[in-house]
Amino acid sequence: MVSDETFTPEFYNKLKTFKPMLKLRLAAGANGGRKSNAKGSSVEFSDFREYIPGDDIRRIDWNAYARFDRLFVKLFMEEKEGIFQIYLDASASMDFGTPSKAVHAKRLAAALSYCILDSSDRVILNVLKNDHIETFPSTAGKQGFSRITDTLSSVRFEGANDLCSSIMRKDLKARGMSVIISDLYTHDLEAVLKYLTFKKQEIMVLHVLSPEEISPEFHDTLNLIDSESSSELKVTAANSLYRDYKRTYENHIRSLKAVCKKYGARYVLTPTDSDFTRICS
Repeated sequence: MVSDETFTPEFYNKLKTFKPMLKLRLAAGANGGRKSNAKGSSVEFSDFREYIPGDDIRRIDWNAYARFDRLFVKLFMEEKEGIFQIYLDASASMDFGTPSKAVHAKRLAAALSYCILDSSDRVILNVLKNDHIETFPSTAGKQGFSRITDTLSSVRFEGANDLCSSIMRKDLKARGMSVIISDLYTHDLEAVLKYLTFKKQEIMVLHVLSPEEISPEFHDTLNLIDSESSSELKVTAANSLYRDYKRTYENHIRSLKAVCKKYGARYVLTPTDSDFTRICS
């Protein structure tokens, strides 16, 4: 089980130095685009986008609701904001390793949220497990960061998860950016990326692995147990087993990079023993 000490004083001290080069530029003028750099007090109307829970209800256009029976909010020139969806894989396989993949993933999600909120954009946290997606209310403003960390602290990693079916349950309405944080034990990453691309998302994939998964140590006879399916496999340690593992691992990483490149997604391998402040830098 993940420790409650995920967000330690050390984490908050490091957070102050976290300046990831995310290249989070969204299409200019599109619904859900970034805030304008223009200062001043202009309230020139710019566009509409569909209402998202957490939006200021005073911005709802009731005339549009009367016409379309759907809620829309007004956007003004200097108030156009980026919408960032963070998808956190909370399946049982993530609760593994030293340091823990689960703790590392939570810290990544929190650190990215901190930077997004600091840029006056909006974060929507989605937790994936048991082939289900739980979407939390959107958060904007620096004051919302504590709500993000409270939510992440309560997440428990358990069960199995089909990354594709979970994310495809999300009917994305607005252009934005989607960040996937997962160990990527899935056979359908391409289907996920294809879906998000169709939904006009810029995509970042943060691949979380523990040192034991990147370079395992084999000794004697091992009884390997799948943390999600509970299936077992006995193997006998040998030099050939290690070579086979490394070759399979390297081929897997190459295939992940290739499919991400195909869909214009940014792939970042994030070992759990790495400093999260250097991620994406």
